[in-house]
Amino acid sequence: MAPQKTISAAAWLGLAAMGLLWGGSFLSVALLIRELPIYWVVAGRVTIAALVLWSYVLIKGLPVPPMRHYLWRFIVVGCLTSALPFLLITWAQHRIPSGLAGILNASTAIFGVLFAALFFADEKLGLRKGAGVILGVLGIVTVIGPDALHAFDLTSLSQLAMIAATISYGLSNVIGRRLLADLKPQVAAAGMLSGAAVFALPVAIVTSGPPPMSLMPSTWGALLYLSVMATGVTYLIYYRVLKSAGAGNTSLTTLIVAPVSIALGAVVLGESLSPSAYAGFGLIALGLLVIDGRILARLKRIKPVQT
Repeated sequence: MAPQKTISAAAWLGLAAMGLLWGGSFLSVALLIRELPIYWVVAGRVTIAALVLWSYVLIKGLPVPPMRHYLWRFIVVGCLTSALPFLLITWAQHRIPSGLAGILNASTAIFGVLFAALFFADEKLGLRKGAGVILGVLGIVTVIGPDALHAFDLTSLSQLAMIAATISYGLSNVIGRRLLADLKPQVAAAGMLSGAAVFALPVAIVTSGPPPMSLMPSTWGALLYLSVMATGVTYLIYYRVLKSAGAGNTSLTTLIVAPVSIALGAVVLGESLSPSAYAGFGLIALGLLVIDGRILARLKRIKPVQT
């Protein structure tokens, strides 16, 4: 049996940093869609992030692989990891609060663990992880609400778009590990974002025309944060953690993303969420903790006090 991937202390720090940075991305998107078409939000995000990361790669003198062998890999991983989920999330946030988007995004970890178990011998599902996945799915159903399927509207469709984005993320963890694992994390991140830009830029030009440049300072700030910090810097961390901790474990960062997005949405945008949203997130979080297994292992080691 292949040794199972574990999470080191350094990997946990990386997961926490990603969670904090990604948590702010939902607020940034909520600000950007007030002025920018959704296609330019996505295209601007991945293009600026790619330029930042290639600058880093060149300054550091990191080896760049031959593009004739890797260009198709960058485009495939870039579309699944960035272009497609970013587009779905941006479209969804026109109709759902940023905090709710962050909660639904937490299901990334559920699908990440599920797909990793299907494709990798060192990330098997097992009884404990299977129970965690079931809890996570129950959490997703609780957040969306079964009534949403009876009274189906654009809000319901937006929530399902968020779930589709998390499925894309889950698949991208697996495909990224298979196609880009032999590259330096910084090069893999730069190439993946370039692949996303190759797809997103033509789509933005065709659907929305030239990019609007007369934006408010807050919009420019949101775009720079989203591109540089929540995308470029985060993906540098992402591929490093992915190599050491595995695809399923890397998805656990969404445990931190959701509370950050909820807090920012409430403080900055005055958002409020329904009790079912918080209950659903509780089930998703519980499912992820069961999947991780550390708390359960500690509880087993605690002996009852003799009286």
